[in-house]
Amino acid sequence: MSTGSNLKDLQRNLYNGTLTCVDRVNEFLKTIESKRHLNVYLSVYPEEALARAREVDRKIKSKQAGKLAGLVVGLKDVLSYQEHPLQASSRILTGFIAQFNATAVQRLLDEDAIIIGRQNCDEFAMGSSNENSAFGPVLNEIDTTRVPGGSSGGSAVAVQADLCDISLGSDTGGSVRQPAALCGVIGLKPTYSRISRHGLIAYGSSFDCIGIFGKNLQDIGLVLEVIAGPDDYDSTVSHTPVPSYSNELASVIDRPYKIAYLKDAMESAALQPEIKLALEEKIEQLKAAGHQVEGINFSLSEYILPTYYILATAEASSNLSRYDGVRYGLRSNQVTNLESLYKKTRSEGFGKEVQRRILLGTFVLSASYYDAYYTKAQKVRRLIRQETQSIFSKYDFILSPTTPTTAFKIGAHVNNPLEMYLADLFSVQANVAGVPAISIPCGHDKQGLPIGIQLTADDFNESRLFQFSQVIMNLA
Repeated sequence: MSTGSNLKDLQRNLYNGTLTCVDRVNEFLKTIESKRHLNVYLSVYPEEALARAREVDRKIKSKQAGKLAGLVVGLKDVLSYQEHPLQASSRILTGFIAQFNATAVQRLLDEDAIIIGRQNCDEFAMGSSNENSAFGPVLNEIDTTRVPGGSSGGSAVAVQADLCDISLGSDTGGSVRQPAALCGVIGLKPTYSRISRHGLIAYGSSFDCIGIFGKNLQDIGLVLEVIAGPDDYDSTVSHTPVPSYSNELASVIDRPYKIAYLKDAMESAALQPEIKLALEEKIEQLKAAGHQVEGINFSLSEYILPTYYILATAEASSNLSRYDGVRYGLRSNQVTNLESLYKKTRSEGFGKEVQRRILLGTFVLSASYYDAYYTKAQKVRRLIRQETQSIFSKYDFILSPTTPTTAFKIGAHVNNPLEMYLADLFSVQANVAGVPAISIPCGHDKQGLPIGIQLTADDFNESRLFQFSQVIMNLA
């Protein structure tokens, strides 16, 4: 079994009887067991996955199977899967069982995907290394002394290590693209509102996006067209029509494109020289292929990261106030009254990084500082979006590094939050502006660690993003 194969190729084998879904699930289960040391899965569902595989095999025989028949999927531990554990990799949700399916999850099931388990992540999706999980860090299979990135580190490694075909993660400030880059796989963050957030545990509601990890663009495009679109359970989701991404990708026309790259990113002191070199080589390849590539300045670049962290922590402070030990999850035993119940439960249940972000968010939302920080950051966010969209009035795409460095050592930045936050330096602009972005592999550094490059497009231009990503990957 080749997990790197295109789903359509795999389905050809499924339909002609040379392969079964049961075979595929059994193979994945064996691989998951052999790679338990990577700490990817918090729960695996062997009996259920095999039962569903048998059902899908029957549908295939009767020619009634859905678009995703045979696709084996893992879910980041922030997506609700009915009657299964859901914890956001946090102690505070110990024992919680999901009461319903997230819309994205339900749409996967409706098209006969097979869900094999839930994946480790940074607690409440807050982190850039997957070291903040209450269940310990996920290890990067390429070098297990290094981080896989975060917060969707388990989801990235699951695809990297052939523990599933596709993972669904979440991307609030780069949490799909950054680990995709560090693990050498493809990671998509769609346009904000492209996919319903119903059933996604909220971190920063105006930033959060469900994203997709895979090894090929065709499968990611097919999954996106299945899970995207209007949803009665999410009033913020877009009603913009959902294209047939997979069909449009199959008809890629390698026409000349106009691409901008950010000079500030290329000249950043934080950028690892090998990543800069890889990006420069790709720019020269694009120019040689007839594309127009120009360096531009982004006047608000220094404000992107602080704007993101002010607003995202404010939203986190509000969203996480519901975890109080009263209604569900952990409840401290060391309480004397209602106030101590709140304080003890939240102190025991939340990890240090989550506590830090709640405190930062509470500070910027306080009466004395609301206008000075939160209101001003909202105004700056609007300006960042306007300047980003002005770029797309002149260029088709923005090309940039996905991350400032390749995968760093476990523990390298845990004592310096600012260093950790800088791992999101190049990815947060897409979240602040709400536009789609994708990270694709672009070689390796001298230590054999993957390098990722990022492409960003205008709202709802995922089809063109897929097409140009294929163009770039064909240059390799």
